[in-house]
Amino acid sequence: MAGKHRGPISAIAQSIAGFAVDVAYDRRTGPLAAFLAAFLLVLSWVFGVLVRLRLWLYRERLFHDTPLGCKVVVVGNLTVGGTGKTPVVMKIARVLSERGRKVAILSRGYKGKTDSPIRRFWRWLTQGRRPDPLVVSDGHTVLSGPEEAGDEPYMMARNLCDAGVVVIVDRDRVEGGRFALRRFGVDTIILDDGLQYLPLHGQINLLLVDRHNPFGNRCMLPRGILREPVANLSRGTFIFVTKCDGPVPPELEAEIRRHNSTAEIVACAHRPREFVEVDGPGRYPLDYLKGKRVMAFSGIATPERFEATLRDVGVNLVANRRFLDHHAFAEEDLDEILERALRAKADYIVTTEKDAVRLQTEFHPSIPLLYIRLDVDILGGNEGFNSAIERICLGSGR
Repeated sequence: MAGKHRGPISAIAQSIAGFAVDVAYDRRTGPLAAFLAAFLLVLSWVFGVLVRLRLWLYRERLFHDTPLGCKVVVVGNLTVGGTGKTPVVMKIARVLSERGRKVAILSRGYKGKTDSPIRRFWRWLTQGRRPDPLVVSDGHTVLSGPEEAGDEPYMMARNLCDAGVVVIVDRDRVEGGRFALRRFGVDTIILDDGLQYLPLHGQINLLLVDRHNPFGNRCMLPRGILREPVANLSRGTFIFVTKCDGPVPPELEAEIRRHNSTAEIVACAHRPREFVEVDGPGRYPLDYLKGKRVMAFSGIATPERFEATLRDVGVNLVANRRFLDHHAFAEEDLDEILERALRAKADYIVTTEKDAVRLQTEFHPSIPLLYIRLDVDILGGNEGFNSAIERICLGSGR
């Protein structure tokens, strides 16, 4: 199989990064993990000071955010990864489009090909023209692939083409928003993973909290998974508690209320809908793999939830392989996945939709390869979700 290779230095770096991530999630024990945890805790104190300083500078108007002259909806979280943000963004974008809004999603395109610092410096030095933002979808056609755009923007573009939703990638999302207004005439912008992007003024903050791991070990990065202190739940206009299987747990709701007494709290479930062929037209009901031997692999923040979902729909999980979040699969990774599946006598290989878009087109394993598609359901009635949508649709455009 032809494809990208990963050298020995890159493999070592991946191993070290994986160990550090496991320490942040408290998945590792032992003397080395304890030493690294202590070192990372010092860094997290420094990071926390810088985060609070930056927020204070914007709050006191010493730094200014930029209004775009249209409705800007910010979707984000206090933690890194794991909240199921992308399906929520897609659901909101689709509903807004169905209700007559002209919607664009702005993303920074994590791990996509972006303007390098050297190029930006050279352009500043030579007074060169800034390139246009990357249009992943114009609302009708997917125009960029996952390597260029990043996995999540590509996934959103592919799923929302039929809804007329524009998807744009740019590190400078102020410029990305201006471009969306100028080129596509949008009236609503969804700022994907934008809670920490303070230069762009948003009117509504939809803050996501993972019901199973809301705040990790409550340490800031890099010792924990918090991008901001838990007290910054106060920044949410609406708080979506994701991956629920019923009402929001009372202790989690009480903690949210300690920091935010006014936001509407919306419980939502990320439910599996179907299995889909990665490189084919096949779509299968959830009971299609019931009792089948499955090898699972993923490169997401919370792989244990993906594996639990597969078990919940009745598959016999005989092997699995976990990679780092947003992992770029190299040829040796794919060879290893197939080797593990063959060794475990798996009937199927299954991954996540986000991982499926990152797979090399040359990967055609001898065992059927599927991904599981998730959708978002609002629990306990749609009052909170519908309230958010109504405020976005009917509220002031500025």
